[in-house]
Amino acid sequence: MSWVKVLGGLLGAAALLGLGVILGHFAIPKGANLPVSSDSVSRDLDPEILEAVMGQLDASRIRENLRELSRKPHLASSPRDEELVQLLLQRWRDPESGLDSAEASTYEVLLSFPSQGQPNRVTIVNSTGNVLFSCRQTEANLTGEQEGPDVVPPYAAYAPPGTPQGLLVYANRGSEDDFKELEARGIQLNGTIALTRYGGVGRGAKAVNAAKHQVAGVLVYTDPADINDGRSLPNETFPHSWHLPPSGVERGSYYEYFGDPLTPYLPANPSSFRLDPATASGFPPIPIQPIGFEDAKVLLCNLQGPSAPAAWQGALGCDYKLGPGFQPDGAYKGSQVNMSIHNRLELRNSSNVLGIIRGAVEPDRYVLYGNHRDSWVHGAVDPSSGTAVLLELSRVLGTLLKKGTWRPRRSVVFASWGAEEFGLIGSTEFTEEFFSKLQERTVAYINVDISVFANATLRAQGTPPVQSVIFSAAKQIPAPGPGGLSIYDNWIRYFNRSSSVYGLVPSLGTLGAGSDYAPFVHFLGVSSMDIAYTYDRSKTSARIYPTYHTAFDTFDYVDKFVDPGFSSHQAVAQTAGNVLLRLSDSLFLPLNVSDYSETLRSFLQAAQQDLGALLEQHNISLGPLVAAVEKFEGAAVALGQRISALQKGTFDPLQVRMLNDQLMLLERTFLNPRAFPEERYYSHVLWAPRTGPVATFPGLANACSTAMNTGPGSDAWAEVQRQLSIVVAALEGAAATLRPVADL
Repeated sequence: MSWVKVLGGLLGAAALLGLGVILGHFAIPKGANLPVSSDSVSRDLDPEILEAVMGQLDASRIRENLRELSRKPHLASSPRDEELVQLLLQRWRDPESGLDSAEASTYEVLLSFPSQGQPNRVTIVNSTGNVLFSCRQTEANLTGEQEGPDVVPPYAAYAPPGTPQGLLVYANRGSEDDFKELEARGIQLNGTIALTRYGGVGRGAKAVNAAKHQVAGVLVYTDPADINDGRSLPNETFPHSWHLPPSGVERGSYYEYFGDPLTPYLPANPSSFRLDPATASGFPPIPIQPIGFEDAKVLLCNLQGPSAPAAWQGALGCDYKLGPGFQPDGAYKGSQVNMSIHNRLELRNSSNVLGIIRGAVEPDRYVLYGNHRDSWVHGAVDPSSGTAVLLELSRVLGTLLKKGTWRPRRSVVFASWGAEEFGLIGSTEFTEEFFSKLQERTVAYINVDISVFANATLRAQGTPPVQSVIFSAAKQIPAPGPGGLSIYDNWIRYFNRSSSVYGLVPSLGTLGAGSDYAPFVHFLGVSSMDIAYTYDRSKTSARIYPTYHTAFDTFDYVDKFVDPGFSSHQAVAQTAGNVLLRLSDSLFLPLNVSDYSETLRSFLQAAQQDLGALLEQHNISLGPLVAAVEKFEGAAVALGQRISALQKGTFDPLQVRMLNDQLMLLERTFLNPRAFPEERYYSHVLWAPRTGPVATFPGLANACSTAMNTGPGSDAWAEVQRQLSIVVAALEGAAATLRPVADL
């Protein structure tokens, strides 16, 4: 990939950083008209440049970007997806507003599609096989954009083909506990079709859980109670409001892991070893198909059996029964549900597009900014709202670059990821291909997937060191709308927490695996964040914006309901752009490692309060963990003091470089690739999936949850000790990384 060559060719000069002028000279390409001076190595964030960029980010341009991006459906690997690859390359190679270089790289990945010749069907059939009712195979064409050869019909990506038929049962959200509850009530699940609703557990987990109880097939729908605040009538939903219409169906990937399914831990290049699709893991074990709530109502409101628990009820206008089977005195008495699923697996080419701005002083330090490009249908909100922001931010920076007004201290890499919707494929393949280089050189990763869910407030997620830089950016930018508040002050009104260090501050969410930040934080150990605008939680219970992954997520939907005027899109562009410039241009990296201390102390206190007595019963001491947390806290404070002292006096550029590397590399110290052998790609001992109920270190929480019902000396309790040792070793390693480099 040429971006590696572009950056890599400059690395030989890195050892001469102390001389500054030499490195600065070799980092700037021919034709660049920036002056090279003796103080270039001390170049810091320029407030005037920051202010200029904030002022030039244009809401109307973002709106026009979105109009073009969402004009046609652009499913991964489709012709329109490739057209957008070319659009990005054209923009990033523009002579007046382009970047230093832009290239596309292609991977050969396994995707899943419904059969065009045999559409998926869900029907109610009687004992003689006659069809009494058929669920919709497409969504209603309400605006003229929901039909056409490029609109993929609703399906569950990676669900296997099959034609199961059986009595219908209602299984709430399809969790393991939900199926156990049905069995506890005496409901026979063997050979049934389970109707489930979105939420609670991941898409693929619904089929995995169902298969454990011998369920033959699974249907999934979105209940109006979960997405529409109970509204379900056609005149209450899109196109009359932003709510999901009755025929709306959420598409999605049901693959358990992320990355290309056939090349785990290897880039999906043509020469790479591939698993056999027939034996590869992570696919749903039984057929599964999503349907709209208008069809779910027909199925659910005709069920017989006991009433579902109160927590399982929804907003379809009837008493939800559990089944199995339909009411004996109804239209479907004695009938069963038949699923006819004909999905297929197919190797397809999918591209990432990278745009590069080379750093003037530290070209071998990368600040990455990414957004995925592919969508399920038009994808105006997901992901094109983020791509529209990406294009506008890169235009403004590219224009300054071409004018010779600005060049970042560190290299900036803009990325448009392919095939995210199928399981974060493009970003994962990128991290696999350049694992070592990215671990050595990546300062931080900024993710802007959906830039605007709604227009109430900022929502940011990230690892603790990025909290301070996001706060600094948010304080500088005015919030959209009246009131004169900054984005920070508006944010704190909606999402806040009490910090033992700072008092009341906005809540920074944690990063799971919902977007392209996942391989960066869990696999590479790169400080990462995700930035968006979202809704007022006090006014809606929607788990996400209502037309998510449907054919109703269109430009007009955004323009009319989500962000009229595009001021929230502009606010996200300004926030993310401000963060990007602070990370790329600041002499001292604006990563506050001390902010990890609050997280670690919180995890420790939870372990002491909720697990301490149990661990003592098994002669397991938390003493080493207490000592490790204290070591980290002391090392983080001492590093902060060294940085403050260096900022106040004269300094050797090499000292700054060493301190910045300590800040950059801290996140890597929390990686242990053997900590969670059952999990693919998860190696961050602080942010791996937590299945145990205690909000502490995930490995410890999970191990204790498993061991709780086993006897002393069991393998499960040995695993608790192992997980405790893993965390202690990681924290001690982190503390060692923060101590002065000369202290071996």
